Amino acid sequence: MINSNPAQPPAKDVFARHGLRCTPQRQVLFETLRQTKSHPTVEELHQLVVEQHDKAISLATVYNTVEVLCKAGLAKRFPTANGCCRYDADIGEHLHVRFTDTGEIVDVPAELSDKILGCLRSKLIEQVEQQLGISIENVNIQLHSRRHCDDAATGMPGAMPPNGTSD
Repeated sequence: MINSNPAQPPAKDVFARHGLRCTPQRQVLFETLRQTKSHPTVEELHQLVVEQHDKAISLATVYNTVEVLCKAGLAKRFPTANGCCRYDADIGEHLHVRFTDTGEIVDVPAELSDKILGCLRSKLIEQVEQQLGISIENVNIQLHSRRHCDDAATGMPGAMPPNGTSD
């Protein structure tokens, strides 16, 4: 099930462009990460690889690989309040919602993300650059929230009902 999305170039081509060795472990980890929208922790990514690909891979290899992917700009790291990090291989500009009660991170729908980011692509970014004497490379916006609606109302998996209990 490696690179089931034909719109994405194969991992070996991506790695070659970034000067990375393409080992079987790196390939399956990268492909699994870019196919998921769950922004997994290292432990969750490890579990996905074991379950989906029936691969014996060490947790240390997963940690080392996500570190390499982040340093190469092929994944983003999102630290959480509980000390673990979540990862995303979608490196394009888009917004996230972080649920403060669960630590879960989800993508804001693309059309809304684009609208919000579109509001920032004006003179405001240039003003920040000028006032701070910097050059902004990208924008990373996270909206922090607590779940308070049921799944049917929001379409969000695992949402809590309005009374806050999950019975």
